[in-house]
Amino acid sequence: MAPQRDIVILGAGHNGLVTAFYLAKAGHKPLVLERRSVVGGAAITDEFVPGFKVSTLAHAAGPLLPEIVREMQLERHGLAMIEPAVRLFALSPDGRGLLLHSNTGDSVQQISRFSKKDSVKYVEFQEALARYGGLLRQLTMLTPPDIDKPSADDLWKYLKLGRNLRNFGKKDMMRIIRWGPMAAADLASEFFETELLRAAIAARGISGAALGPWSAGSTALLLLRAAADPHPAGSAAFPRGGMGALTQAMAEAAREAGAEIRTSAEVQSISVKNGATAGVVLASGEEIAAKLVISNADPRRTFLKLIDPVHLAPSFVVKMRNFRANGTVAKVNLALDALPSFTALQNFSTAQALSMNDGTAALSGRIHIGPDIDYLERAFDASKYGEFSRRPYLDVMIPSILDPSVAPQGKHVMSIYAQFAPYRLKQGDWNSQREALGDAVVETLAEYAPDLRDKIIDGQVVTPADLEDTYGLTGGHPYHGELSLDQLFITRPLIGMARYSAPIRGLYLCGSGTHPGNGLTGASGYNAAREILKDLR
Repeated sequence: MAPQRDIVILGAGHNGLVTAFYLAKAGHKPLVLERRSVVGGAAITDEFVPGFKVSTLAHAAGPLLPEIVREMQLERHGLAMIEPAVRLFALSPDGRGLLLHSNTGDSVQQISRFSKKDSVKYVEFQEALARYGGLLRQLTMLTPPDIDKPSADDLWKYLKLGRNLRNFGKKDMMRIIRWGPMAAADLASEFFETELLRAAIAARGISGAALGPWSAGSTALLLLRAAADPHPAGSAAFPRGGMGALTQAMAEAAREAGAEIRTSAEVQSISVKNGATAGVVLASGEEIAAKLVISNADPRRTFLKLIDPVHLAPSFVVKMRNFRANGTVAKVNLALDALPSFTALQNFSTAQALSMNDGTAALSGRIHIGPDIDYLERAFDASKYGEFSRRPYLDVMIPSILDPSVAPQGKHVMSIYAQFAPYRLKQGDWNSQREALGDAVVETLAEYAPDLRDKIIDGQVVTPADLEDTYGLTGGHPYHGELSLDQLFITRPLIGMARYSAPIRGLYLCGSGTHPGNGLTGASGYNAAREILKDLR
């Protein structure tokens, strides 16, 4: 007879661990099953070259909800966050570089080197993101309403949200309504005249998505991210020891609260009897009975691979098959013998370079390669036709500058997000194109750091196919599904299924395929735990 569990959670990614913690804290004993040998999902640290460790996939925190950090006591469990003073270093092929600091005054000073007008507008833009981000944060923390039968609680919460929106005044209200469906390129152009700054701002609306800067609704994604961090450049914070240190701390907190975590325990199927979950079957053949099953896997994997379709309405299956979840992101990790020499740093004045510790401070946050809006759009164009971009948009970090523990003394690691690399290639497959993709990324970066190739010891290329096969992300999508206007809020993942519960009794979702679904914030797991506990009560 299969062992009986009250709650089983599929996947020990950050949202699964957050959900496990809050359920355990409430007195339950959830069992977390992780298919890989380590916890973390997309937030992991691996030694990809002997002596060199890197955040294999995600390389910057969301940032995490402060409630989660505080209530899980992550610092007590070993989490130490590093927050670079420079958030973003945007590079131009003409040898110039634009620094966006955490400190607004420092950013204004840097922007004034390009445009006095833009330095003034930057303050206005940051203040607008802070105002609207605060309102949108409230939205991300609310469970989407049942649009057919909204509860009194739903009506009350959204009435309060509407009242807060009205308090902004007519101008700001119309701004929010108008911005949502806009292209990020249009939003950036409304504020700024410097092309490099426009591209750096607009990139936040396309990162990780199958969107270009001219795509309608890309501003909605930018605003969703501003709800987590209103800084125009986004977050550059990362844990000491890599992203795996974050999820290790979460796992310790969940265990301490009473959760059990099993690794190397791949779930082959979710058992359903009489319209309700009955437990899970592991790839080993082991059966575990459970009253509740919570999936931190993506929606397509959960419903199209783990559940027999006989238990789902045909119309639901069709809708889930049409849930867009084909990724466009690849990752390249490099072990370096020394820091490469970036041309833009050589063009700073001596005084500026010395104030940045010979330029290393400028490289300690995120490095942006995407010098203008048209460059970003052309990179996106390639993916539309089943090709990876030969001149990709890159988001780069060198964590070893501030965290020497990840590389041998004097050596460095470089973590590179590359867009656009479509999950489905028109010609060939990712096994045959892996090396070409890595070469394109290095060649593009070498235009800004000419000696990069000479500094490379070894590297790793993670393709969209690897994201699916190795890390369980269907379609290679890092966010479990496209973050587009028609797949956000009440439609994430589908209309009628945005409240974390599934059309099978006792089955829930808690991963990034649910609202708000935005990176390493933990909001999806936090919200899901709240709703599950309500149902259990």
